[in-house]
Amino acid sequence: MTVESALRILVVEDEALIALELEYLLDDLGHVTVGVAASSSEAIALGASTAPDVALVDIHLVDGPTGVEVARALSADPRTTVLFMTANSKRIPDDFAGALGVIAKPYSERVVATALAYVAECRAGRRPIFDAPDGFSLAPSH
Repeated sequence: MTVESALRILVVEDEALIALELEYLLDDLGHVTVGVAASSSEAIALGASTAPDVALVDIHLVDGPTGVEVARALSADPRTTVLFMTANSKRIPDDFAGALGVIAKPYSERVVATALAYVAECRAGRRPIFDAPDGFSLAPSH
């Protein structure tokens, strides 16, 4: 991955081991983690201060099932693409709260890598030439 194609990613995850594992995975994939947030207020503040390319957002955070409100707030900035990462996809509203899609937990490295490649293609204004992998579902509007 080239420096130009590296995505700046905000991780919104309250389980420290999962967040750390995800940071290592993102680094291995050539992306940059701009921050890790465990609560909705921390996630929204970090999103505003770092303007990430992508936010990976869990639904259930330390302050409750607030990931949906985080997704709405972060996706309001057109510079940020939101992906949910959750085992609890039933909590995602029909409009996906502005998110592009959802990566199902437990996730594999391949699913995360392909989902981020998909996002990178969309952000570059290109229609991805590959289908979303199993474990990654697009919002109905995409």
